[in-house]
Amino acid sequence: MPGFINGLLNLLYPPLCVVCGRNLIADEEHLCSACLYALPRTRFHSEYKNPVCERFWGKLPFEKATAAFHYQKESHMQLLMESFKYKSNRQLAFYLGSYAGIQLSKQGFFEQIDLILPVPLHKNKERRRGYNQSELIARGLAHCSGLPVDTGSLGRAVENPTQTRRSIWERSLNVQQIFRLNSSEKLAGKHVLLVDDVLTSGSTMEACGNALLEAPGLRLSFFALALA
Repeated sequence: MPGFINGLLNLLYPPLCVVCGRNLIADEEHLCSACLYALPRTRFHSEYKNPVCERFWGKLPFEKATAAFHYQKESHMQLLMESFKYKSNRQLAFYLGSYAGIQLSKQGFFEQIDLILPVPLHKNKERRRGYNQSELIARGLAHCSGLPVDTGSLGRAVENPTQTRRSIWERSLNVQQIFRLNSSEKLAGKHVLLVDDVLTSGSTMEACGNALLEAPGLRLSFFALALA
């Protein structure tokens, strides 16, 4: 019966591509094949010297860093990220994380990584939004890699203002000392992949990384769905 009902709903209200609005066909999810193919992939996964790594050089020790897509204003990536960040399209965040995870797996990016840890939201903000989009992306990566997702070892102690429209210096000041390591024992000696939705100045992930590195012997890597 549920399958019949879903089929009827798809017949009456066919799923549409988030980007172009066309009807999706069999085996397409959220995006049509043309729009999925046109997404601006970075192909940084196998390169140590890439623009994502450059954001963190000289700031803190890390193993590797990458982003799946390029982000530009008024682009398809902005449309997609606004859909899952502000319009409650949770499945899209998971789908894009899974899609990126497939590409990462092909390049061996997950080798030697022990767990995936999303950048946390403050509990008040997560309650208002209903979810943490970085966690949904992380769970998409985990679906492809088989790695566990840790949402308890790192917390956001301060509900800081949004980073949007802030300068690089303002972004850095805005995130200083707002993250707290809840469990250093659990992360001791682990290789942690820190995950966020979009990387701009890198100040948020840097602040998270500094908190995580309080765990003895922790090794750190970075993944962002998109690089601005």
